[in-house]
Amino acid sequence: MTAKKRRSLKAAGWRMGDAAEFLGLSADEKQLVEVRLTLALAIRRQRQESGLSQKQLAERIGTSQPRIAKIEVGAADVSLDQLVRAYIAVGGRIECTTSTSPSSKTLKVKCSSAGRRASR
Repeated sequence: MTAKKRRSLKAAGWRMGDAAEFLGLSADEKQLVEVRLTLALAIRRQRQESGLSQKQLAERIGTSQPRIAKIEVGAADVSLDQLVRAYIAVGGRIECTTSTSPSSKTLKVKCSSAGRRASR
C-alpha cells in the first residue's frame, strides 16, 4: 500500500494494524502463532526441496495426506508435536538452548535443514 493511500484511509477513519492486533491476540498467542507458522512453512519448503509428496511424508510419520496439508498451513488443530515430527521427517533438525542466567526467560530454537538455517 502506498503512503498516499494509507494517509487517505486514515483520514477517512480507517485504522492500520497487523493480524495479531486485528484478532486481538495476546503477546503469548502471537508468539505461538509465529512459531507454528514458521514450522509449517519450513516443513512445506523442505518437503518440496526433498522431492517428497504429501502422501510420502504422511507415510513417514504415520498419518494421512490431508493431515499433512493441515500441518503445512499450521492449522489450529495440529499439535506442535506433529509439526516437530513432520519437520524432522523431512530432514529438518531442531536445536534448543536456554540461557544460564536466572533473569533470562528466553528459549532459543534453531531449525535447520540441508544447507539452510532459520531461527525463531
